[in-house]
Amino acid sequence: MPTFSSARIASGLAILALSLAADTGFAASSRASTPQVEAELVASAAAIRPGDKIQLGVRQKIIPHWHTYWVNPGDSGLATQIAWTLPDGARAGDIQWPTPGRFKLGPVVNYGYENEVTLLTTVTAPATLPAGGRFPVRATVDWLVCQETCIPQQVELELTLPVQAAGSAVGPGSPLIEAARAQLPASTPWPVEAHASKDALTLRIADARLAARFASQAPGELWFYAEQWGKTAHDAPQPVTVVGDSLEIRIKPGDEPPKDGETLAGVLSIRDDDGQTRGNRIAAPVSVAAGASAVAPPTSDNTGSSDLSVGMAVLLALAGGLILNLMPCVFPVLSIKALSLLRHAGNDRALVRLQGLAYTGGVLASFAALGAVLIALKAGGSQVGWGFQFQSPPFVLAVAYLMFALGLSLSGVFTLGASAAGLGASLADKPGYAGSFFTGVLATVVATPCTAPFMGAALGFALGQPAPVLLAVFLSLGLGLALPYLLLCFWPALQRALPRPGVWMERVKQALAFPMYGAAVWLVWVLAQQAGLNAIAIALGGMLAIAFAAWLYDSSRNAHVFARHGSTGLAVLTLLAALLGGYAGVQANAATPATAGAAKHAWEPYS
Repeated sequence: MPTFSSARIASGLAILALSLAADTGFAASSRASTPQVEAELVASAAAIRPGDKIQLGVRQKIIPHWHTYWVNPGDSGLATQIAWTLPDGARAGDIQWPTPGRFKLGPVVNYGYENEVTLLTTVTAPATLPAGGRFPVRATVDWLVCQETCIPQQVELELTLPVQAAGSAVGPGSPLIEAARAQLPASTPWPVEAHASKDALTLRIADARLAARFASQAPGELWFYAEQWGKTAHDAPQPVTVVGDSLEIRIKPGDEPPKDGETLAGVLSIRDDDGQTRGNRIAAPVSVAAGASAVAPPTSDNTGSSDLSVGMAVLLALAGGLILNLMPCVFPVLSIKALSLLRHAGNDRALVRLQGLAYTGGVLASFAALGAVLIALKAGGSQVGWGFQFQSPPFVLAVAYLMFALGLSLSGVFTLGASAAGLGASLADKPGYAGSFFTGVLATVVATPCTAPFMGAALGFALGQPAPVLLAVFLSLGLGLALPYLLLCFWPALQRALPRPGVWMERVKQALAFPMYGAAVWLVWVLAQQAGLNAIAIALGGMLAIAFAAWLYDSSRNAHVFARHGSTGLAVLTLLAALLGGYAGVQANAATPATAGAAKHAWEPYS
């Protein structure tokens, strides 16, 4: 049987790993970059004096079509966080958030920023700060940057200001600070009242000019962003009505609506005649209308998207699951199992059908487990969604290792015995029910980073629904994924339409190794977005160890019992070293994923 040279694979991986790991020492600076965001730490003054209050800003320059999040991220996401390390006695205030924008993906609505934003923080220097010294500042900034997928990132930024004597003149700081101040919401110049009925919140703004101006405006010219999550529904329209000299904005309550007497805080975004958007801070005590004890949270009938029913979401999930079978991440796994079905097509039909049911059971059990984890995380207050586990660098690395090991097995570098049939790596060759079940599990694991048409609306709807509806949508998605193979097992006419077994099957099996290698490459790229370039060297080093362990295991299969056991033990130790070392390495690098970008910028005198 023709095989690929494991020595060539190993040497190529080693050379690439060494070349990528050559430069590993980086120092923090006032700037840092990730593939999606350039970050910079700036100050409002060129120096600081004892007792001064200055503003520090973290500027994010975001690539097109991606966004970061506001203090209330909306239906999903995480707000940017800044942890300050300052000299003794210095104090940092809260983040001052600019007016956000809205981002809609299916029924999911998020609040945040695109293109560029600067987050300001006021820092107070101690009165005992000695003149002539230095004032070092360090900011650890965590954010979630999203397009259709989300990547958590962290950077370390440093800035050192000279300390001048009290009363001395201080030069101006970065112009970015003034630009950021202009984006902050202003104080509200009009009286604002907040009234709550059983099914709505109403903001009443008493201003004749504003009422006249927006009497003929299209919907969307005004939008209220609640500062706290759950106070308002993020995806529901906010119709505006002019009542005399007042403007009324009707808002749908969220999952945690405000109580009587509670202050409803947020930002009212207003689009000017020239198309520019400005914000005004709102803070109004809520008064509950007579006869209504409290604002009722939305029921299961009106949460999520108003354009989608439970039945439609289930059907869309089924269609999305069917299409997932054609996605690059799933198709190779299904093809491998189809080849196995061809090889055993002459077996008892009942056994073949049971294999199909076992595969379907593995898929449905995995989707049910994913749904249960999502429900538990949502109950704990986490904002998670489809493919959430791929936001964990160790999980991404583990799946990359799995794809690489499957590719080696399909290439003929190593084969596993019958006792390992249920482990997931030799499922294509095993007719057992355990093999079929774990093929379903594997198909689910590799499907989660993929999205297919119809999935976005169904999953976005499900994530805003009660637990039974969420599970129903997830199980429907799983059924769609399992359905093609299940039909092959139950419908002999479809089996007869498949080509006859032959030598071509071995060629196809080897060819299917390349999509596995491609999936591993893509996952390493995802890992680099999460944990920096060093993670690539860690992943490739682990793959080198896996290739060596696979070769060592397979080459000793026919050796003397002592040599075979010794080689197997060494292979297991090598594999453990790859897994544990990879886990520790990506965890450490995930803590500072953007230091590579910081190395590109040398220290500069602040001016």
